[in-house]
Amino acid sequence: MSTASSRLAWITAAASFGFLVTQLDVTIVNVALDALGRALGARTAALQWVVDAYVLALAAMLLSAGAIGDRVGPKRAFIAGLVLFGLASAACGLATSPAALIGGRVAQGAAGALLIPPSLALIAHAAHGDDKKRAAAVGWWTAAGGVSIAAGPVLGGLLVESLGWRWVFFVNLPLCAIGAALTAIVAPTTPPRPKVPFDAPGQALAVAAVTLLVGGLIEGGHRGWSGAPTACLIAGVALALVFGLYERQAPHPAMPPAVFRRRPAWTAVVVGSTLNFTYYGLIFVLGLYLSRALGWSPSRARLAFLPLTATFVVSNLLSGALVARLGAGAVTAGGVLIAACGYALTARLGAASGFLDMLPGFALIPGGMGLAIPALTSGLLASVDRSEAGAASGTLNACRQVGGAAGVAIFGALAGADLVTGLRASGLVAAVMLVAAAVILLLPLREKVARSAG
Repeated sequence: MSTASSRLAWITAAASFGFLVTQLDVTIVNVALDALGRALGARTAALQWVVDAYVLALAAMLLSAGAIGDRVGPKRAFIAGLVLFGLASAACGLATSPAALIGGRVAQGAAGALLIPPSLALIAHAAHGDDKKRAAAVGWWTAAGGVSIAAGPVLGGLLVESLGWRWVFFVNLPLCAIGAALTAIVAPTTPPRPKVPFDAPGQALAVAAVTLLVGGLIEGGHRGWSGAPTACLIAGVALALVFGLYERQAPHPAMPPAVFRRRPAWTAVVVGSTLNFTYYGLIFVLGLYLSRALGWSPSRARLAFLPLTATFVVSNLLSGALVARLGAGAVTAGGVLIAACGYALTARLGAASGFLDMLPGFALIPGGMGLAIPALTSGLLASVDRSEAGAASGTLNACRQVGGAAGVAIFGALAGADLVTGLRASGLVAAVMLVAAAVILLLPLREKVARSAG
């Protein structure tokens, strides 16, 4: 292995710690809710916000995190994010009331946002424009997130049983320390963009819009769609429109309009949001289906989800090699169509289905997703200047978070009356949405072939 390849491997490993801890904290807390609820006297609504406050802050701050990383340099921003995430995790572990814990989770989410765009920017800079190397590195980065999401419930259960609920937060401290030390040693300091002023009005509009949109979706899923949740959604859409109009004339926009007028960039946002919408929405419904419609125990349901995880990791690692041979657009479109087939198969499940009935869909969905997401991310990074990598990846991941929250809310509503009917409807809706996304991806490939033939 050459010196450059070895450095890229080490930088990828360091960057992956950031994605690992942010994704780990999405799932590790779920298994500790009962224990921390008893210890802190937290009611159900407070426990829901222990989970949701993290997701909300993460989504709201992603765009700002990308801009900060571009301006101070991705290495400095990433190390600062790891330090802040560790401090916020310590605050969560030391919390003595539900309010303090929820506040710590907000801080965790905000710090977690500072890890995702800069970590991708570190990889983009280290790859030096080599599409093949960048695609492989992004595949490893994505796989780290997939492993941590899957390991979260298992690791959380072990920690709660052996050391207590506070350790689901304290476990982040050594992970953050290792990631920060490794980054400080192996990552070069990338020159920031100090002469470009920070777009404070644009950032404030973006944070407010995403907060209202995601908060409205979360509360709508909990409380129904009348009253405050609908008002939040309307206000969020209005602020998003104001943000878009403002960014078109802002002297130094937080989300450069020129970047997202390019087809690869806006396609990545649309397809990425659709992938999260369908995946998080259907996973939510599947969890209810397994426990309530089929009556499976939590341990049995967790085992049923293992094929999802294993296939996801394998396809993540295959994605980079396929991108090098076929191109990011073709691999993304192929992955999206494979996932669409998996969703269509879940639409055949019923009230008496067994694990073998679920297995084909449970293999195809993450197989396709695992191919598509690294290819999509790599294609986006290839389409922008390296100085814009943070802002572009921040926008993509913020939109994906909003898409995921929308999927949980809408698919959850479809499953409200009857879980089996709702699961089938969700599977069909997801399949149709992904076929439409694949068409968007394939159109420029068809045009390219037609030009070559002409």
